[in-house]
Amino acid sequence: MRTSQFPATLRRLWAADLTPAQLYGFLRLRAEVFVVEQNSLYLDLDGRDLEPTTRHFWLETDSPKPVAYLRLLEEPDGSFRIGRVVTARAARGCGFSRRLVEAALADVGHAPCVLDAQVYVADFYASFGFEPEGNEFIEDGIPHLRMRRTH
Repeated sequence: MRTSQFPATLRRLWAADLTPAQLYGFLRLRAEVFVVEQNSLYLDLDGRDLEPTTRHFWLETDSPKPVAYLRLLEEPDGSFRIGRVVTARAARGCGFSRRLVEAALADVGHAPCVLDAQVYVADFYASFGFEPEGNEFIEDGIPHLRMRRTH
């Protein structure tokens, strides 16, 4: 699947506006990649998907099934957290994660933003101005690095 052959439509909704089918699609994609493909048994359902200030971003191609997704959380201190960035195996290499991160950062403007990046994609997030904060850590059996963007 390549972007030029399969254009994707960017979608964004607040948690309260999601349909059950949309939420199910996000959770299924996250489980397919994070739990099954990456063989990381963890509790993905952390109670934050339906918080009133949570924003969901996704890309879909020729069906409403998401091919890439991320979640943007607003923290109590006014900062934001990008998380659950995921792309279906068949849709990788199309720039979909980049489109999602750009859209999320456009939403936050100049507010501080943090994320926990899997170490192998830290350079990807650095290309958006995220800088490492602290030491590498293991989360759910996978090396991660906390990264922050302050501008």
